Amino acid sequence: RDVDEARDRVLMGPERRSLVVREADRKVTAYHEVGHALAAQLLPHANRVAKLTVVPRGRAAGYMMPDADDRLHVTRPALDDMIAVALAGRAAEEVGYGEVTTGAQNDFQQATGIARRMVTEWGMSGRIGKVALASDESGYLGGAPQLAAMSEATAQLVDEEVRRIIDEAYARALALMREHLGQMHEIVRVLMSRETLMGEEFSVLLAGGTLPPLGEEPASSGGGTLAPA
Repeated sequence: RDVDEARDRVLMGPERRSLVVREADRKVTAYHEVGHALAAQLLPHANRVAKLTVVPRGRAAGYMMPDADDRLHVTRPALDDMIAVALAGRAAEEVGYGEVTTGAQNDFQQATGIARRMVTEWGMSGRIGKVALASDESGYLGGAPQLAAMSEATAQLVDEEVRRIIDEAYARALALMREHLGQMHEIVRVLMSRETLMGEEFSVLLAGGTLPPLGEEPASSGGGTLAPA
């Protein structure tokens, strides 16, 4: 528990339980984070869910934390899934909550950054080709790349390719949210009640199982309930 709290504090900041949050804001946060979690758990090349919560921490109203995964090389399908996971929070708001909010700002920045690097640095656009249009000296998947000089036509093509990648990923996220809408509503209900779900608990709910009451251990591992580790 202490290690988990230390990790969250370093990555996200201290808890803000004294913050008074309207029930409507908690609900939209729950849909947003469950959307991220559904995409992370269901897309084949995404990192699975480690934790999701609606407890405010740092500047975040809630968050979904994926499992840590050290990769030397990141494949195109994995990058596509990263973008879809980032956009799935907005997709869940649209499909499950019925409204979109300002909560996806950082998600859009993350998704657009990955898509732009796919096009300008990693040669993953058929229309641009295997041409480096940006450089980054700060390390793999990190830092702000510096765009090289390019023609107006090439810059427009880069923008079109980035938009295409984003639009395709968002369409995937929307389809996933619609397919699992019933599970989304149920998981949101449980998350708002419990405030935090660990990855194993989320997996149980996604599979249609139930969780034991807070503070109790399940009697057995059968029946789709969460078994003790």
